[in-house]
Amino acid sequence: MKAIDVRNLVKRFGDKTVVNNVSLSVDQGEISGFLGPNGSGKTTTIRVMCGLLTPDEGEGTVLGYDLHDDQLKIKRQVGYMTQKFSFYTDLTIEENLFFVARLYGLSPARDHVRDTLENLGLTSRKHQLAGLLSGGWKQRLALAACIMHKPKLLLLDEPTAGVDPKARREFWDEIHALAADGMTVMVSTHYMDEAERCHRINYIAYGSLLTSGTVQEVVAEAGLHTFILSGKNALIAAKALTQMDGVDQVAPFGNDLHVVGKDKVKLEQIVRQTASRFDISAAAGETTLEDVFIQYMSQSTDNMADNKQGERS
Repeated sequence: MKAIDVRNLVKRFGDKTVVNNVSLSVDQGEISGFLGPNGSGKTTTIRVMCGLLTPDEGEGTVLGYDLHDDQLKIKRQVGYMTQKFSFYTDLTIEENLFFVARLYGLSPARDHVRDTLENLGLTSRKHQLAGLLSGGWKQRLALAACIMHKPKLLLLDEPTAGVDPKARREFWDEIHALAADGMTVMVSTHYMDEAERCHRINYIAYGSLLTSGTVQEVVAEAGLHTFILSGKNALIAAKALTQMDGVDQVAPFGNDLHVVGKDKVKLEQIVRQTASRFDISAAAGETTLEDVFIQYMSQSTDNMADNKQGERS
C-alpha cells in the first residue's frame, strides 16, 4: 500500500484553480520532496492530503484512507508542520507540548511529553518560553509537536526557512532517522541541497505537477546541458550570451559562468565562439537540480498573479 496515492486532484478558490489535476504517489518510509515556486500550489496540495481541505475533483487515499470520506482518520495519523510558527509564545516548550498531548488525547500526557522532550533534545530547554526561542529551536519544538502522537505520515511545509545551516542539517538528520524507523515524509522546500536529500522529488508549477522521480531522473528528463566559462572576462561575456538564441540560462558562480541550454550542439558552438571572443576558457559542466528548477519556472505561467485569496506557496 502506498502512503500517498492521489489522482487528478483539483482545488479551486473562487474562479482560480490552485491545484490542477495533480497525481502523485509516495511509498511508505520514503522522503518525498515537493518543489515549486511561491504560489505554485504546494501548500494547498499538502492541506488536501492531510485532510484539512476537501478536493473539488479527484480521488485517492492517504495511509489507506479515502480523501473524501475519511478526513478525520487521516488527520489522526498525520503530523503537519506549517510554514509559520504556530505555538503559544507565552507558554514554555513543555507547556506547549502538554497542550498538544491533550489535543490528541495522549495518556499519560506527562510520559509522552517527557519522552518527546528527550528524543528531540529539548529537555534542558523545556522551561524556556516558546516566543524567546531562536529559529532553530522553534523548528525543533514544532517537529516535536508534530511527531509526539507517532504519526505514520509527516507533512512538512518549508520547515527550515529562516534557520542556520547547522540547525538545518540537524533537522534533516532527524528526518532521515524518522524515515529509517518507517515514517513517511513529504517536505516542501526551496533549498536544492535539501531536495537532493530526498529519496524522490515532485515539481509543481502554478497548480500543475510537471515531473516526479529521483533527482537523477528529474535532471536527466529535463534534457539540459551545461557549460562553464572561466576567466577574468567571464562576467563580461554574460551580457552577450543572454541575447543569444539557444542559451536558456546564464548564471554567475563566483568567477565562473554557468551557461545552460537544451540543444547541446548549438550551445557548445555558442560557448566556444564566446570563449574565443572574450579570451576565456570553456568546459562541459554538470547540470544541477537548480538549473532544472529555474528552467521549469521560466517556462511556467503564474495562474495566481491577480488572485487576492491565493496562497503564498
